[in-house]
Amino acid sequence: MIVFQTFLVLVMIVAALAAARFGDLLNAVIACALVSLMASIIFFFLQAPDVAMAEASIGAGLSTAIFIFAINKTVRYEGNEKAD
Repeated sequence: MIVFQTFLVLVMIVAALAAARFGDLLNAVIACALVSLMASIIFFFLQAPDVAMAEASIGAGLSTAIFIFAINKTVRYEGNEKAD
């Protein structure tokens, strides 16, 4: 069990670092959703199912949907286009 929890923490750290390094905002939001999903799984294994459900529904679900909706409403610029 401790090996699986360690694996989840490592995936969470890698996803957090990837979210900080991505230049594309949509990729960064998806990496943040992965961090939140891993946190909810860890909460579940720590015998806190209520916190796990709240983290999964609000952290991974609702926040990701709001960020994606906001990104789609803006003009995307990732640095490879020339500004006018």
